[in-house]
Amino acid sequence: MKVLVTGAAGFIGHGLIKPLLARGDDVVGIDNLNDYYDPALKIARLDDLARFKDSHQAQDRFRFIKMDLADRDAMATLFEDEQFDVVVNLAAQAGVRYSIENPQAYIDSNLVGFANILEGCRQTKVKHLVYASSSSVYGMNKKQPFSTEDRVDYPISLYAATKKSNELMAHSYSHLYDIPTTGLRFFTVYGPWGRPDMAAYKFVKAIFEGQPIDVYNHGQMKRDFTYIDDIVEGIVRVIGTIPTKMESEITAATAPYKVFNIGNNQPIELRRFIDAIESACGKKAQENHLPMQAGDVPLTFADIDELIESTGFKPATSIEDGMQNFVDWYRDFYGSTH
Repeated sequence: MKVLVTGAAGFIGHGLIKPLLARGDDVVGIDNLNDYYDPALKIARLDDLARFKDSHQAQDRFRFIKMDLADRDAMATLFEDEQFDVVVNLAAQAGVRYSIENPQAYIDSNLVGFANILEGCRQTKVKHLVYASSSSVYGMNKKQPFSTEDRVDYPISLYAATKKSNELMAHSYSHLYDIPTTGLRFFTVYGPWGRPDMAAYKFVKAIFEGQPIDVYNHGQMKRDFTYIDDIVEGIVRVIGTIPTKMESEITAATAPYKVFNIGNNQPIELRRFIDAIESACGKKAQENHLPMQAGDVPLTFADIDELIESTGFKPATSIEDGMQNFVDWYRDFYGSTH
């Protein structure tokens, strides 16, 4: 297939492109390489992809284009020129906390950019759009575990609101134009090549540098930490699981539309998470305990029964194995001698 991967220089995009190339797909990757975090890491991911395609004789099957989703004309031209079979939209302005101080960035990328993706899919009759949503859409819902059948009408960050908006926009395009769309609510992804603004990265960096780590809500948090390889395997399976028009007890509208949770289905206490990091680093952390931050939630917990039923896939990587892999990568990438 010919696949567009947006956010190609991002954490999940970088991980996804490798198995797509390995199985023989043609891939075009786009990214605006913004400076939300150090672009050097994004460039390093692209360099890693270049090495990967060379080692897999895929030189002619992967191209990277620097492009911003919010550039309507450039996006329209890209879709018209390339005629993609599948689009995987992983580009977004990420981060719950950043959205509190910089809301406009989320409007441009997550709403305007996603509208351009949908319009490109409509104009060129893309066979399947898979897009990143987020566990943050559940907000502070009381019912656990979080199910895709639950109402998600009370976001507590603009980031979450934009992701919920993406799901609504996708449904309308699925209904009106018969475009198969699948949204993926990711739950706290971590692992090698991970984002510097995420807890795993920040904690490991601080421990190696002898700095304290910030532990919010005094450690009374649980997260459904999900390892990058599990996330990528889930996406690959979902790409091949194209939704058909669904009947619903709630609405008479029909659309080839689906939303899945992708999480580990095993919430981990922050204490165990820190223990796993300390074990992998071989050093104890200094802890700076702080209250809960605005936009944060105390617990995330994914109900993945539908994902298992539809794709046969269930994440399996333990937090201890996953964190050891991340720390090994961190040491290798940064040349840490700690």
